[in-house]
Formats: sequence, C-alpha cells, structure tokens
Amino acid sequence: MHTNTYFSLMYMFYHLSYILAGSQHFEISSGPLHPAGPLSLHLSLSPICPLCASHDKEFTRSHFSVSGWTCQDDCKYECMWVTVGLYLKEGHRVPQFHGKWPFSRFLFFQEPASAMASFLNGLASLVMLCRYHTSVPASSPMYPTCVAFAWVSLNAWFWSTVFHTKDTDLTEKMDYFCASTVILHSVYLCCVRTVGLQHPAVASAFRALLLLMLTAHVSYLSLVHFDYGYNLAANVAIGLVNVVWWLAWCLRNQRRLPHVRKCMVVVLLLQGLSLLELLDFPPFFWVLDAHAIWHISTIPVHILFFSFLEDDSLYLLKESEAKFKLD
Repeated sequence: MHTNTYFSLMYMFYHLSYILAGSQHFEISSGPLHPAGPLSLHLSLSPICPLCASHDKEFTRSHFSVSGWTCQDDCKYECMWVTVGLYLKEGHRVPQFHGKWPFSRFLFFQEPASAMASFLNGLASLVMLCRYHTSVPASSPMYPTCVAFAWVSLNAWFWSTVFHTKDTDLTEKMDYFCASTVILHSVYLCCVRTVGLQHPAVASAFRALLLLMLTAHVSYLSLVHFDYGYNLAANVAIGLVNVVWWLAWCLRNQRRLPHVRKCMVVVLLLQGLSLLELLDFPPFFWVLDAHAIWHISTIPVHILFFSFLEDDSLYLLKESEAKFKLD
C-alpha cells in the first residue's frame, strides 16, 4: 500500500474514533493495513459522540432498542462498513472485527441467517417434542430423559438465536454454555440408553459427574478466563466421546433394532457437517457464512434424531410391557 493511502486510512480511523462513543475498543483483527504486515488496531473511543448527541433519543425509541442495540452499537456498525469499504477499495481482503466477519444487519438481527437458522432449529425441536409427547406414553423407560434432552436443546437454540441477534458478553457466554450442556446431555442420554436402564445407580453417578464437569467448565470460563481455545477443545473432546459411544452402540444393535440406523445417520451427518465450521470465508451477500450454513444443515438432522428417540422409546415401552406380562 502506498504511504499516502496508509496515512489516509489512519486519518479516517482516528476520525471514526471520535464518532464512536464510550470507553470500549474498536478492533480490526485481520487485514494487511500496514505495508509491514497485519495490524491489530485498538481505538480508544471518545466519551462524546456528536452523531449520538443528535439522534440518541430518536434511536432509543426505535425497534433496535428492543433487542439491546444502543446508539453506540449503531455507530460502531456504520463505522465497520466504512472500514470494509476502505479495505475493498484498496484491493485487500475483507477484514474481521473482533474475530468475526462483517454481516449486513436486517432489522435488529446482527447475523440474520444464523439467527433465523437457530430459530428454525429451535422450532424443529419444539415440534418434535410435542410429537414425542403425543406419541410416547410417559411410562416409557426413556421418556423423562428424552424430554429433558429436548428442553435442553430448545434452550440452547433459544440462546443461539439471541446471540446471533445481538452479540454481547452475556449472550455469547449463554450460547457457548448451553451448547456445551447439549453435548453433555447427549452423552448422558447415551449412558442411560446403553447402561442406565439396567444399572440406574451407574447412570445417577455418571449424571453427577457430568454436572460437576459442567459446573467446573462454566466457572472457569466465567470467573477465571474466557478461553476460546479451551472451550473449543473441551467441546470437541466431549463430542468425540459422544460420537464414539453412540456409534459403537448403534453398530452393535443395528441388526436387532432397525430404527437404530436413524441414529447412525445422525451421528455420521453431524460429524460430516461439523467440517463446515472449519471453513472460513467472508459471508455471501454479507449474510451467509459457513456457520450459518452449518446451522441450516442441522435442522433435518435434529428432526431425524427425535424420530429415532420416538421409535426407540416405543420399542422400549413394548419390551417392558412384554416383560411385565411374562412376570
């Protein structure tokens, strides 16, 4: 980049710092801004925002304030697009801000595609929960565990929708923590199905262990250090245990229980679709990125898994009734 262009960009960034209000930081986390290499730029924001002073009252009455958007957030959003425009004008790749790609806001949705996909996943979970309630009697051995898993999943998709609507420290943590809860509950669901029905004490002890692990995980990230790398590693490790356990059980029982093949498909699909998270590209039309595509692709997978839980619960109910008659 030519020296004049570099100083023009720097002047623009410092000018933007006066528009942005508060004491937070505006961080560009990638992009070759300086000829010597990438620059991570932190701008200390002015406590006075001339733009905010003129429209703050009008802004707070708008639909944005309902979802937590403030005048300062709106200023940062507008400045982000000015920065993106400068990068593209100089022929550079799209920069990331705080490690995230820029997204075009729709109404008050910060990441509209991911928010809508999360909502549809939650809706699918709710529909399948209602169907499970209708078709499976409460006397089925797996009924309480399956219903609890459905509510845990529904809660996770609720917070995912909220997080992609407005990214804050609270919504980010709730999204991450609830996602971890779903993975751990899936492991517990597998434990109950494979071991717990015959040995309830083992399932109870394992549940206590998982709750302790979740408490330690959340406490560390909340009170000590919010480490993204550790959170990812922990979820991947538990996820692998979940996959191996479910898949081993499915392979052992697929001939005897034909509906188990649904579970096998779900496990394999989730593993394959998770590779989408490894892709990293600017969002298509500033809306659709790899994470949004992953969320969209999981909607039918959740429906198939709940279909498996329904079939399996009805099978276990039939089996328990047959044993009761023999006794």
